[in-house]
Amino acid sequence: MQVDSQSLSLVFYPAAVLCKRVEEVDPSDSNVQEVAKRMMELMVEQEGVGLAAPQVGLEWRLFVTRDPDDHEKAIAWINPTLEVIDPEIESAEEGCLSLPDIHGNVRRPIGIKIKGWNVQGEKAEMTSHDFIARVWQHENDHLDGILIIDKMSAMDRLVNRRAIRHLERSI
Repeated sequence: MQVDSQSLSLVFYPAAVLCKRVEEVDPSDSNVQEVAKRMMELMVEQEGVGLAAPQVGLEWRLFVTRDPDDHEKAIAWINPTLEVIDPEIESAEEGCLSLPDIHGNVRRPIGIKIKGWNVQGEKAEMTSHDFIARVWQHENDHLDGILIIDKMSAMDRLVNRRAIRHLERSI
């Protein structure tokens, strides 16, 4: 499916695409690479640290994140897979571009290895115990239809109840 990358824009909860598991794409496809580059631009414009394809309305296994070595740059992860390399759990506050004004604590493992393909269609791999490992997990959750409101505590959901209802009513 050809996508006009310049027409991409953020999708907000409760859009159906945010709640479904999405499909792998061909990392060597020039349109996929073009979309990944546009997603990097959108992420930077929105001052985000990550952005998944479902957040721009695409049912693709693709996300982009800030480069952990150079915060001014971005990295694309096409058909990523994650492996927990340190199962110690840490709770930290997360937000989401598709859930504006909603924040809550999410528990995640601290050490992650990510594998996938980059924007040039080449195999890529990284490991981290830093903040970016949390970002990878958050964005990968999007590819499986999981949102932070699905992972936050009941108390955090209660605190965010009004903002969640506002989004649900705005469709």
